[in-house]
Amino acid sequence: MLKENYTEVTEFILLGLTDRVDLQPVLFVAFLVIYLITDIGNTGMILLIRTDTNLHTPMYFFLSHFVDLCYATSVTPQMLIHFLSRRKTISFLGCFIQFHFFIALVIADNYMLTVMAYDHYMAICKPLLYASKMSQGVCISLVAAPYIYGFANGLAQTIMMLRLTFCEPNEINHFYCADPPLLVLACSDTYVKETAMFVGAGSNLTCSLTIILISYIFIFTAILRIRSAEGKRKAFSTHGSHLTAVSVFHGTLFCMYLRPPSETSVEEGKILAVFYIFVSPMLNPLIYSLWNKDVKKSMRRVIQENLFAK
Repeated sequence: MLKENYTEVTEFILLGLTDRVDLQPVLFVAFLVIYLITDIGNTGMILLIRTDTNLHTPMYFFLSHFVDLCYATSVTPQMLIHFLSRRKTISFLGCFIQFHFFIALVIADNYMLTVMAYDHYMAICKPLLYASKMSQGVCISLVAAPYIYGFANGLAQTIMMLRLTFCEPNEINHFYCADPPLLVLACSDTYVKETAMFVGAGSNLTCSLTIILISYIFIFTAILRIRSAEGKRKAFSTHGSHLTAVSVFHGTLFCMYLRPPSETSVEEGKILAVFYIFVSPMLNPLIYSLWNKDVKKSMRRVIQENLFAK
């Protein structure tokens, strides 16, 4: 029910991770360092893949599209400013622009992980067809599709959220404009938007995870047929980094979005959000580089050519 006497909001106040003033400078430094590491690590990995011809394969082509760096960037600058600001406001329009881009990029990242699983399946299970089935045109299409679908889905979710009425109080119990805390603030019926959120998040996560699991069932079955112990070890290590990224990403999103929005779930959601917005993008370049022999060889080659060249 819409409240009879209400003042429609023109801006929101982001409460952030904590209201303790003494912790704000500490958190600013901590998250600035995390973001710089994320930026340097992801950008470095992208440049390495784009410049080293030995990494010009479909697997690394997909890996060079680090969407998680983009959605981390959609949140981090605003969050860092608020750590040093007394008035932690974001305009109504700014809030929903951030809302749209974040959902769009998270969905794109979700399906990019799915595309990578399919690529691994083709490489292991259909090696003779790999070159023809994973041509340059196919790879470009597989990269474009998650972005197009993600932005279309994000736009639909944003339009449904904009149909709600928001009135006082205008304090978002989060560090960015997310679904659950915004729904808590709405003073009109949220049933349709809540249902859309559960259906959208549930179907996207379940669909992508199902494709990933089916792909890896076939992959592991094929790996177990390898007679060489060294061959099995190499094959498992190749896919370990991707499985780690999938586990962190899907686990946190399932916990955050597939629960009814409430003050308790929103508070817990802030902690979960830190993992997939900050920790996961920061660790992904390290995971993919430390667990991948091709990347490590390329890194050594680049270092030797640039730092130790006579």
